[in-house]
Amino acid sequence: MLKALYLHIALLLFTVSNSFAQQPAFKGGQQALNDFLKAKIIYPEYSRQNCISGSINVSFVIDKDGIVHDAKVQDGPGIDLDDEALRVIKLTSGQWVIPAGYNAKTNIVQPIRFDPDPARCGPANIRDMQSAIASYKAQQELENAVTNYYSNKYKGKADTTKEAIIINLKKQLGYDDDFINDVLSQASEKFKQGDKEGACHDWNFIRNIGSDKADNFIRKYCAAP
Repeated sequence: MLKALYLHIALLLFTVSNSFAQQPAFKGGQQALNDFLKAKIIYPEYSRQNCISGSINVSFVIDKDGIVHDAKVQDGPGIDLDDEALRVIKLTSGQWVIPAGYNAKTNIVQPIRFDPDPARCGPANIRDMQSAIASYKAQQELENAVTNYYSNKYKGKADTTKEAIIINLKKQLGYDDDFINDVLSQASEKFKQGDKEGACHDWNFIRNIGSDKADNFIRKYCAAP
């Protein structure tokens, strides 16, 4: 019986070590992955301004060529940090070494950590962060009203008698020139990283809040909606 127990433990250890050996590895190892993520993360403006920190768990699968598919947030606060975590995971596509015999249907979970500037934000304040997250979610309805209005306006379908209301919503949301310039800078950085999809998302957002400051970029780099 003791021999059987030893055999069971040995088989268990072999299975565990073998399962680890069969996992994809980022080119250069874990430290290279950490450095890659740190270099690519662009702290989202709302969370940066409101000193929101946290870890976002992103699940995804990797095919035999090391390409990331089906990336989605498994656990996150439901704000702009989620979108950035997804974006940087997608940027790892093609950077993975896949072992022989790997099951490409295996779900991988990678945490993405966000820590705001401690010099500006100081120690994390959970209550303030929770309040800011709740405010973000409440603002989404107002943002949707603005972007839907301008999207319809460009198609000739908007009720233009409501534009004064929309302009007031934009002021309430802080969609002024400084905000737009911040989003332009964010889009430029994404474009430099080779993330044209992320840059086009930001440029189209600028257009859909009634500004023409990104129109040249959209015409040059982005497919027609």
